[in-house]
Amino acid sequence: MSKTPTEVVQEFFHYVRSGLRPDAAHDYMAEQVLAHQMTAENETTVYRTPANYADHVREMIAAYGNFTLEVQELIAQNDRVYVRWKQSGTHIGEVDGFAPTGKTIIEIASAVYRVENEQIVEYWIQIDREGIRLQLQLNVN
Repeated sequence: MSKTPTEVVQEFFHYVRSGLRPDAAHDYMAEQVLAHQMTAENETTVYRTPANYADHVREMIAAYGNFTLEVQELIAQNDRVYVRWKQSGTHIGEVDGFAPTGKTIIEIASAVYRVENEQIVEYWIQIDREGIRLQLQLNVN
């Protein structure tokens, strides 16, 4: 039985993005995923593979411990799925030059995922990097 784009993205968040099973990325992502990183200062597009995405999730775990991930909104239309989430973790590893503080860091982010043949093939992501930076600065003082 085939999965809808919504089901693919929901499972991806539940298992992979949450840190529960990072290596399951190969079940939800195409071999080459076009990742558009939308930032005000420097928009970039990179290719992600399931393996390097799993490594990225492990880096988040090293920085923020076993974080919690709450999907706050999910909207789907055809092959696109929009997700907004809140991630909360404890600052246990170096982040952007900031030594661990043991304080809670909250990330607010959103992305639109394009799903083709039951796999994520492209996404556009925006993360409140300034909010993270301000939390890290406040925790140092």
